[in-house]
Amino acid sequence: MLRLEPRSTQSLSAAWLSPMLALLLTALTGGVIFLAMGKDPTTALYIYFVEPLTSSSGLSEVAVKAGPLILIGIGLSFGFRAGVWNIGAEGQYIAGAIAGGGLAVYWYESTSSFLLPAMLLTGILGGMAWAAIPALLKTRFNANEILVSLMLVYVAELLLVHLVQGPWRNPQGWGFPGTRMFPDAATIPLLFMGKRVHLGSVLTLAVPFIAWFLLARTRFGFRIRLFGSSPLAARHAGVQSNRIIWQSLLIGGGLAGLAGVIEAAGTIGQLMPKISPGYGFTAIIVAFLGRLHPVGVLLAGIAIAVTYIGGEGAQISAGLPKAVTGLFQGIILFYLLAFDLFTRYQVVMPSRQTVQ
Repeated sequence: MLRLEPRSTQSLSAAWLSPMLALLLTALTGGVIFLAMGKDPTTALYIYFVEPLTSSSGLSEVAVKAGPLILIGIGLSFGFRAGVWNIGAEGQYIAGAIAGGGLAVYWYESTSSFLLPAMLLTGILGGMAWAAIPALLKTRFNANEILVSLMLVYVAELLLVHLVQGPWRNPQGWGFPGTRMFPDAATIPLLFMGKRVHLGSVLTLAVPFIAWFLLARTRFGFRIRLFGSSPLAARHAGVQSNRIIWQSLLIGGGLAGLAGVIEAAGTIGQLMPKISPGYGFTAIIVAFLGRLHPVGVLLAGIAIAVTYIGGEGAQISAGLPKAVTGLFQGIILFYLLAFDLFTRYQVVMPSRQTVQ
């Protein structure tokens, strides 16, 4: 009977090649799926993966989509490197949008230049507060952070719906759920007229390099990596497990909350019942596609953002269903996990003596 055994050494080149191979196999698999649907695979793949990068409007939309994916993916990579599985970034994203957007709702007549910075800071704190719940339950009662953080996503979604349909509903919104449009002082400036890309999309690009410095050049980053690779050795080295759990979850929650308030103040301009197409869950794929490395997450976030914009174009140009985008993302994750399995383990054939 075939069995899997851990490899004595793991190939670094194989680990970094696996995301590119996963993307290549995803494209090939997508071509087969398009062919089965009666579509020209070459045209469909071009619309999905190339067309968004051929125009200024397409590049603008890719930047808008990539921003939250990169921010959340970077935050998740801290936790995943430490072996802390924060699956509830979607809830932390929504909590940040609620916390930061709430300032714009209550001070909708304000013209103060301090309103937007206060919103960004409050959004970070809102995401951190939401992530503190699984951190507290994990360190105090050894609760599973996967389940707790995931269940809190639904709590955040319902809280947002309650607010925008109830106390925060726009009194001049003709009954539609949603808050007032944020005042100019509470919106992130656009970079180009007629495009949705804003200053927040550019500032996002600095986060991966800050994260790289923290992980690679500081004692904090060393503790994160040590705790994730060998918790027992980390404890012997004096690393406190509870502190690592708190730090990694708060960083992930803070960056997710920042992504949420940037989306509300930059792209949407108000709070609505649905402010995310699932960025918090898709960012899990982004983190692993980028091999949990900040620069890798940056590139992976851009790549996944292309599939979002390509999917929207494919609905119009090729008549493809919206679900194909989610299918592509699922296929990428499948191939990533498969390559990761064979990077870490090797298939061992049973010896003839064992068979007899």
